[in-house]
Amino acid sequence: MRVTASAEFMLEPAFFPPLEPNKDAGTSRDSLGLGQRVGPGLNTRHGTILTLEDISVSFDGFKALNNLNLYIGVGELRCIIGPNGAGKTTLMDVITGKTRPSHGKAWFGETLDLTQMSEVQIAQAGIGRKFQKPTVFEALSVFENLELAQKTDKSVWASLRARLSGEQRDRISEVLETIRLTTSVNRPAGLLSHGQKQFLEIGMLLMQDPQLLLLDEPVAGMTDAETEFTAELFKSLAGKHSLMVVEHDMGFVGSIADHVTVLHQGSVLAEGSLEQVQENERVIEVYLGR
Repeated sequence: MRVTASAEFMLEPAFFPPLEPNKDAGTSRDSLGLGQRVGPGLNTRHGTILTLEDISVSFDGFKALNNLNLYIGVGELRCIIGPNGAGKTTLMDVITGKTRPSHGKAWFGETLDLTQMSEVQIAQAGIGRKFQKPTVFEALSVFENLELAQKTDKSVWASLRARLSGEQRDRISEVLETIRLTTSVNRPAGLLSHGQKQFLEIGMLLMQDPQLLLLDEPVAGMTDAETEFTAELFKSLAGKHSLMVVEHDMGFVGSIADHVTVLHQGSVLAEGSLEQVQENERVIEVYLGR
């Protein structure tokens, strides 16, 4: 998708969900809605923000996911690892509504049935996804990218023309500090380094205030310093947000994860600390290659 202001001025898309009414998003399992609420309408009284049970996805007879079970706790930072073709991307597609499972249940909190929600409704409910390749509005400044990413019912150009409230400016400033781009606030996004673009896109996700962040190979192509900062950033976000990180860099995984899930052939092969899964004989056989 491209948004065009004029024949000479083209903008590349950044990730923030289009808005639509969300009154009926999800299917309630608890109409009383009692318990801890992490976000509007999100009940997590049992401490679990994401529940996947017996999830299966098939493509032309190939099972990308095979009776997969996964549970992510509120405020948890979970790393997902596995060889190519293990089902990691399909897993994220199911959570965000891009792919519908042929079988199984997917719940966000206690009450929202992800299998009955559109991609837009899922984003509005509080699930944000960052793909491996950063996608930002390169012709706009860092500030303008964050401004556009705010939750609003305005169009792109109406958002840029609208006067920001003090609260909105404070939120942008807070996110700029979080992603360490304060000194680049007026810099066109297209002039940022690869790592800085990654940080900006993470900031755009944070402007949506998601409860669950899905991050696909976030440190691919980063310098050592950028990778180190990303680890610090994710650990600082855990607790306030829940994070699910798909990553191949085992050094990075070891620096951030208390709990690791290993996928193989569309199912969970092992779970535990990185040390535990590295010592698992099946994991060694199919993933670590030793």
